[in-house]
Amino acid sequence: MAKWQERAELLFKPEGLERLKNANVLVVGLGGVGSFAAEFLARAGVGNMTIVDGDVVDITNINRQLPALHSTIGLSKVELMAARLLDINPKLNLVPVKEFLSPERANEIVTSEFDYVLDCIDSVTPKLNLIIAAKRKGVKVISNMGAGGKYEASKVKVTDIRKTDYCPLAKVVRKRLKKEGISSGVKVVYSYERPDEGSVKMTDGTNFKKSFYGTNSWMPCLFGLHATETVIKYLLKK
Repeated sequence: MAKWQERAELLFKPEGLERLKNANVLVVGLGGVGSFAAEFLARAGVGNMTIVDGDVVDITNINRQLPALHSTIGLSKVELMAARLLDINPKLNLVPVKEFLSPERANEIVTSEFDYVLDCIDSVTPKLNLIIAAKRKGVKVISNMGAGGKYEASKVKVTDIRKTDYCPLAKVVRKRLKKEGISSGVKVVYSYERPDEGSVKMTDGTNFKKSFYGTNSWMPCLFGLHATETVIKYLLKK
């Protein structure tokens, strides 16, 4: 046991730390949800991780994303997070992938070598591609729904996609998955709080999103926390 894991060992026990050390996890999307999820996984002692994101830090990310600072604007999120994760655990076997996930790459990158896939993407089509790839290859996946337009931490939960309500993103994902023959069996983090419709900003259509909700500092982080808890509990019992 490394000294930095002393408190974790008391809770997880030596055999639990060994399971986490041997685990292999894929995190796709390093924004407000994924950046915190990746860090929570590293601090828990997960020994093998692949992180994927093709984006760079924008000034609007500062209110909610772990790698986003005034000093990091314009820098690669995946490179910033890779350096941070290796500073937490220098022995982490880390594979950083600096790219946006195309349908073909989603199918390539998800393999049976992973114990769990964390979908932390905020765009519908690549999110669907990742979920579908994981389901068809029999790899466990947890997908994060919309954290925007919401305030209440107590209304965030982990459930099956078919049991979601009041979440616009979950509604779209649920319908699209059903067309692919997947109506249940997808674990998601979601909030049953109704989103604040007054916080929506419409774009001119040139952005990769046509609209988006306002977001606070704690909700995306909380989604990442719930996703990580689900994964760690599974790995400890595996």
